[in-house]
Amino acid sequence: MDAFTAGLLQRIKATESDLTRARDEGDDFLVDVELAELDDLRRLAAEHGVEVGVFGV
Repeated sequence: MDAFTAGLLQRIKATESDLTRARDEGDDFLVDVELAELDDLRRLAAEHGVEVGVFGV
C-alpha cells in the first residue's frame, strides 16, 4: 500500500470516528461537517481507485 492510499484510509477512519463522537454528543452541526468531509474523502478515494469499506458508520 502506498503512502497516499494509507493516508487516505487513515483520514477516512479518523473522520468516521469524529462523526461517531459528534453524533454521541448530539452536535448536529459537527455531524453535518463530518459527513461532508467523509463524502469528499470517499469521492477522492473512488477517483483514485482506492477501495473503501464502511468502518462503522
